[in-house]
Amino acid sequence: MTNIFNRKQAIVIGGGITGLAACYRLIAESKKRGIPLDVKLLEASERVGGVIRTSKQDGFIIEHGPDAFLSVKPWAKALCEELGIEDQLIGTNPKERRSFVLRKGKLYPVPEGFYMMAPASLWPFVKTPIFSWLGKLRMGLDLFIPRGKDDDESVEHFVKRRLGKEAFTRLAQPMIGGVYTTDAKDLSLKATMPQFIEMEREYGSIIKALIARKKKSQQSAGSTSGPRYSLFLSFESGMQTLIDTLVERLPDSCIQLGSKVNRVENSPDGEGWHVHLNNQERMDADLVCVALPAWGSATLVETVAPELAKQLASIPYASSATINLAFRREEVAHPLDGMGFVVPTGEGRSILGCSFSHVKFEGRAPVDYVLLRSFMADVFHAALFNQSESELIESVLGDLRELLGIKGTPTFATVSKHSKAMAQYRVGHLDVVSQIEAYSRKLRGFALAGNAYRGRGIPDCINSGEEAAQILLDSLRD
Repeated sequence: MTNIFNRKQAIVIGGGITGLAACYRLIAESKKRGIPLDVKLLEASERVGGVIRTSKQDGFIIEHGPDAFLSVKPWAKALCEELGIEDQLIGTNPKERRSFVLRKGKLYPVPEGFYMMAPASLWPFVKTPIFSWLGKLRMGLDLFIPRGKDDDESVEHFVKRRLGKEAFTRLAQPMIGGVYTTDAKDLSLKATMPQFIEMEREYGSIIKALIARKKKSQQSAGSTSGPRYSLFLSFESGMQTLIDTLVERLPDSCIQLGSKVNRVENSPDGEGWHVHLNNQERMDADLVCVALPAWGSATLVETVAPELAKQLASIPYASSATINLAFRREEVAHPLDGMGFVVPTGEGRSILGCSFSHVKFEGRAPVDYVLLRSFMADVFHAALFNQSESELIESVLGDLRELLGIKGTPTFATVSKHSKAMAQYRVGHLDVVSQIEAYSRKLRGFALAGNAYRGRGIPDCINSGEEAAQILLDSLRD
């Protein structure tokens, strides 16, 4: 048995939110367990935080990556409470908790109570012009269609099977595709939205399930649109608050920037790991956590665990871009009376959607200005995504000028590209993850973490990093 009272060395590879959470939990939990442990985080770039980055300019708070997290998954909020920054959390604007969808060049409000793919309030659904009467009748058949099998299926197949083609193409596809940055025809329902599988199993109908859940919640004066938006949380000063706080709580010598790892391998005695950097430096550790995208992790473990590397490399990734644009309020004709809008692929636009940042969260723009965040992804617009920043801005402006009635040029515009950052959970994804976890368990003192496995949101990444830390510390007692 390993003598855990000898000082141990742990290395975390990757400085995104997952790696930072793993470092923080390794240090905190090792103290609780009485394990003397030194932790080093290796990050290839010159900053930590990964896709989470906030900047400030002339009174604007600009999110270059995610602008919020979901409180329904507890891990991010729990970490904020542990760090003592829960008092800096803010919710979405309670006055404008709705969004729009583009239909034939016009923005229509998403029907009150509509959740991802189906309605929980019938009258707003009946009145909406987003769907044809035939489409509405087809969606109503969900009340009578038999339950499906429990096999994994794509989101597209599930929605069309239960609710019809219009439900998918006009709302489910843009709403779900925007959240997961993927084409829903390949997206695994079981890996991304298992709640709908449970709804079908329990109620035999998605509409029946949503109506029943609405009655149980009774939030926001009977509106299920409001409660959905109330689940989103951010920080007064932006998402960078979480990153900066984690960095502050880590030892000064913990983070090592500009340190790209080429490979990891077992030490000859089988009691630890060698971590090889691109500058020919070698670092030794008892514990190693790889908190990188699956394709990056595959490269590192290819020599020591070729089968694991093969499974990791099989997980596809998408690239995305966030384009922030600021305007004077008088230059935008649309009332901007909502959180933003989504765009179905059939509309032939360059963007997946746009958030009205200054409406969604208070304090994001000075008075008399607006801040708009548009999104693009290579899975939908590969040619557009490969354009220069100035060309991307012009493509986005072309859409926004027409859809929001914008005149004039933006006060400023920023483009943030995230290359191969979004794991794609295709049908069968959970089977691949089970194999990855089985191979990983065979490597003592080793753990994987990140958005490639069992959740891609910020809370999921935090949970993944924290679970990896627990696995590593537990391995010292084996």
